[in-house]
Amino acid sequence: MIGWSRPARDRAGSTEKPQPAEASSLLSDLLRQPLEPGYADAARRRADLGPRTGWRAGTASMAKLVTLLAIGLLLAVAYHQVVADEPQVSKARADLVADVKTTRDETEDLQRRADDLRQDVARRRDDLVAGDEDMAALRAREASAGLVTVAGRGVTVEVRDATAPVDPVTGKPTGENPGTVLDRDLQDIVNALWRLDAEAIAINGQRLTGVSTIRTAGGVILVDFQPITSPYRVSAIGPPDLSDEFDDSAVAARFRRYVKTYRMRFSIKRRADLTLPAASEPRLRYAHPPSPSGSDPASPSAGPRRSGP
Repeated sequence: MIGWSRPARDRAGSTEKPQPAEASSLLSDLLRQPLEPGYADAARRRADLGPRTGWRAGTASMAKLVTLLAIGLLLAVAYHQVVADEPQVSKARADLVADVKTTRDETEDLQRRADDLRQDVARRRDDLVAGDEDMAALRAREASAGLVTVAGRGVTVEVRDATAPVDPVTGKPTGENPGTVLDRDLQDIVNALWRLDAEAIAINGQRLTGVSTIRTAGGVILVDFQPITSPYRVSAIGPPDLSDEFDDSAVAARFRRYVKTYRMRFSIKRRADLTLPAASEPRLRYAHPPSPSGSDPASPSAGPRRSGP
C-alpha cells in the first residue's frame, strides 16, 4: 500500500498503529529548514542594511545606558533604605520586648504584694476573733472557694506541646503543629479531676475557683486572664486514690493516644506534699463593702430600673 509504512511488532508482540509517510517528509523539511521563513527574511534584511551608524546607533546605546543606570539607582536606593531602617527596626523590637518584660515583672510584683497584704489581713482578723465559731465557718468557706493556701497530697498532670515539624532545608516550621496543647485539653483534665473529688486545683501556679476561666487568646492560653505557657502542670489535692483514679480515666487514655499520634508529652505523678497558692481576690458581684458613714450605697450589680410612664 502506498503512503503507509509496514506495521512492526514490539517485544510483547503487539502491532503499532500505522503512521503516514508524510511524517518523514515533514521531519526532513524541519531538518533542512530549522528557521521560519520570516526569521530568515528579517536576518537577510539586517545583513543587507549592515550595522547601525550615526545618530540611530547612538540613541540606542544611550537608551540602554540610561535604563541600566536607572535600574542600578533603584537597587541602590532600595538597599540603602533596608540597611538604614534595620537598626531602627531592631531597636523598636528590643524596646517592645523590654517594655513587655518590665510590665510583666511589675504585675507579678504587685500580685505578690497583694497576696502578702491579703494574708496579713487574714492573720489580723483571726487574732481579733480567735475562737469564734462564725470565723471558723468563714475560714472553711474560704478554703473551699480557693481563697487560702492549701497543702496536702495529690497528683500533678503535666502536658507539653509536641515538637513542631520543621523543613529539613530551611529549618523553619512546616505548618500547624497538631501536637499543640489547646485550652480545651486543659479544661478536660481539670473537669476530670473535679469529677474525681479533687478539693483544690492549680495550673502553673494559678489557683482555680468555681468561676475560673480557661481560654485561648491570640494563640496563648489564659487562666483567669493570666497567660501560661508549655509545659502545663495541673496540680490537684484530693483523696488518696486521686492519682490512680485519674490514671484509669478516659481522659488519660485519650491523652495517651495523643502521645502516640501527635507526639504530645503527657505524664502523671503522685505527690505527697503539694502546696497550692490562694486564688486572686474575687470580684464581688452582689455583696459590697459597707461605707464608713453606715449608709447603704446602691449595689453596682443592681438591675436596670424601670422608668414610669
